Amino acid sequence: MSDPGTGEIRDQMVVSIARLLEDGERVFHGVASPIPMIATLLAKATHAPNLIYLNIVGGVDPAPADIPVSTVDPRLLAGARSMVTLTDLFDLAASGRLDTAFLSGVQIDGRGRTNMSAIGEFASPKVRLPGGAGSAAIMPKARRTIIWRTRHDPRVFVDHLDFVTAAGNVSHVVTPLCVFHRVDDRLRVASRHAWVSPSELIDATGFEIAVDDATPITELVSDRDRAQLRRIDPHDVTLTEF
Repeated sequence: MSDPGTGEIRDQMVVSIARLLEDGERVFHGVASPIPMIATLLAKATHAPNLIYLNIVGGVDPAPADIPVSTVDPRLLAGARSMVTLTDLFDLAASGRLDTAFLSGVQIDGRGRTNMSAIGEFASPKVRLPGGAGSAAIMPKARRTIIWRTRHDPRVFVDHLDFVTAAGNVSHVVTPLCVFHRVDDRLRVASRHAWVSPSELIDATGFEIAVDDATPITELVSDRDRAQLRRIDPHDVTLTEF
C-alpha cells in the first residue's frame, strides 16, 4: 500500500478521534496528550460546540490563544470558564459524570486493557515503566475511554500483557493504521486507514483480528477538517508524539 508521511498519519488520527466525540460530552485528557488535546479542540470547533473540555491543569472550556507543546502548561487555563482540581476530575469519573477520558499504554491487549507498569516479570522487569497515574481509577469509571497510540506493531498490540495497569470502559483505540472499537469485550477493527492492507494490519497486530477487503476504510480527512486542524495547531504540536 502507499506509504503516508507523518503529517498525513497525524491528520488522520486527530480527525478520527475528533469524530468520535459528541456534542455536550464532558471530555478529559491528562499529561503528554497533544493529540487528544487538539482533537478535542477540533471537535469543539466543528461538530460539537457544546462539548465541555476539561484538561489536566484544571481548565474548563479554556480558549488558549497559543497552543503549547506540554499539556500541563498553564497557558491551557487561558479563557477558561472555571477551574477544577484533579480531585474534582476523579469525583466526576466516580459519579458517572465524566463522559470521555483519553488514556494510552505501552502495551495494549485484545480486550483494550493497558500496561504502563513493567515489561517482563513485575518483580524483576526488563523495563520499569512510569505507572498508570490514575488510569486504573478512571478507565472503569468514565462512561468511556478512548485510547490512542502513535505506534502500531506487535510489541505494542500484544496478545498477553506483562502487567495489567488499567482495564475498563474502553470504546475505541485509534492508531496510525486503524480504528478499533470494543465489542463484547474484544477489540475489533472498525476501519482501516487507506494506506494499510488487511494483511499488513494483521501482521502489525499481536492479537487475532478479523480484517479483509470488505473492512471499511476510515473516512478520509476533508479539506475543511485539515484547514481547521491547521488553524488550531499551527505549530504542529501534535507531531511531537511521533
